[in-house]
Amino acid sequence: MTGPRYAAAGVDLAGAEAAKARIGALVEGTRTPLSVGMVGAFGGMVRVPAGMRRPILVMSTDGVGTKVMVAREAGRWDTVGEDLVNHSVNDILVHAARPLAFLDYLAGAGLSIDVTAAIVEGVARGCRAHGMALAGGETAQMPGLYRDGDFDLAGTIVGVVEEDEALHGDRVLVGDVLLAYASNGLHTNGYTLARRVLFEELRRGLTDLMPETGTTAADALLEVHRSYYGAITPVVARIHALAHITGGGIPGNLSRVMPAACTAVVERASWELPPLFALLQEGGKISETEMLDVFNCGVGMIAALPAREVDAVRASAAAAGVATWVIGEVRAGSGDVQLA
Repeated sequence: MTGPRYAAAGVDLAGAEAAKARIGALVEGTRTPLSVGMVGAFGGMVRVPAGMRRPILVMSTDGVGTKVMVAREAGRWDTVGEDLVNHSVNDILVHAARPLAFLDYLAGAGLSIDVTAAIVEGVARGCRAHGMALAGGETAQMPGLYRDGDFDLAGTIVGVVEEDEALHGDRVLVGDVLLAYASNGLHTNGYTLARRVLFEELRRGLTDLMPETGTTAADALLEVHRSYYGAITPVVARIHALAHITGGGIPGNLSRVMPAACTAVVERASWELPPLFALLQEGGKISETEMLDVFNCGVGMIAALPAREVDAVRASAAAAGVATWVIGEVRAGSGDVQLA
């Protein structure tokens, strides 16, 4: 039972224990044959898959930024957890890694047991979709640092890949084709600017139907970050490099996998801005340069691959329900990205 002084300070230990019990059941539902140890232990454990020759662990930590503010204002709690997992899966997918385990960190103040459990349910759902264990995490009550109802969400993913199969960008060659994978919204980047444009400058409300998208503002902004795992994994051996288009946009992320002697030339005319992005650009009077630096602009992932592999890679994406198109090519250059 929570002592009176601690409870008065804003920390409900009894509620935290009840939330842990709910979370424990969610964690149990994500366990895989690679899981080791007990649910609720101090550390989460998973085995490296048997039969690997030279396994390399691939790790990444990220959050979902101010998208959590939209979730809070809309009262929708179970989508940002799935966002977090899918974003993280994509981050290690660019190295051809298979996800093994996930750890989440939820910090806030004044969150009810139901809200806490709903947030973690989104994480668990994302883990189950990728055959990955939610190996553990932390839920912290921090009144004073957060206002009642505020929270932040972050996670760490662990994956594995054979050392000689890992993608780093060093396989990219002059003449490679650049293939774009469609995003299904803002994913998890650019929400600070998007919220300002939609809510402050255009005076849109979360429940307002937006004719530009055919959805409410809440539906458009809370669309779950697309995972490209199913679209890419079956054909990843045909690909020379992958870039997850997150913060920094196409220029900032595609350049991370370009060798020093190559330039990625992106044909801006190869696609139109989806309606939500066009609305943000027009309503916020945002230049195209800034749009491409802040938002994914409809492109969630870019692959560099030989021309002979394009048909097979596109077919894999189509089978997973992801649209693709040729967005440019790799030319001789200096490791940069050029928009043509």
